Amino acid sequence: MPATPAVELFEVILAVHIMAVVVAFGVTFAFPIIFGVGAKIEPRSLPLLHRIEYSIEQRLINPGLAVVVLAGIYLASKLHVWSDFFVQWGLGVSIVIGALVGSVMIPTAKRAATTAERDIAASGEGEVKLSDEYRALTRRLNIVGSLLSLLVLATVYIMVTRPGS
Repeated sequence: MPATPAVELFEVILAVHIMAVVVAFGVTFAFPIIFGVGAKIEPRSLPLLHRIEYSIEQRLINPGLAVVVLAGIYLASKLHVWSDFFVQWGLGVSIVIGALVGSVMIPTAKRAATTAERDIAASGEGEVKLSDEYRALTRRLNIVGSLLSLLVLATVYIMVTRPGS
């Protein structure tokens, strides 16, 4: 009788899928705290924080999202569940997240970094006065970032509960 492997490939891919979600999106829930503390304690750190933000989006979130999608494709194919709502939702949300990170979050964080630098330079050695332009950019980052976080949480819920399956 052939030995059964202790861990199936499916289980490994499922673990990779879940780990990629945690790694790619976990930090995004800390961004509001990071920026809130940075703005309050040392507003001159804001350009650096925005550079860190878009670097994380480019080097961690986007590749992590690719791993999530590729592992999800394997899992959906292995289970033959392509027509199930939770799979369709996950694929659709992945496209939306990737599009918003690439078209809104990264360019807006880059603009926020350069705008904050300009505002800080214009403030001289005194109190930092951030412009309305900077505030509009950070408002966009906060709104879209909150939407992305909500989509991630909703997707985790839908993946776990599998409504309609």
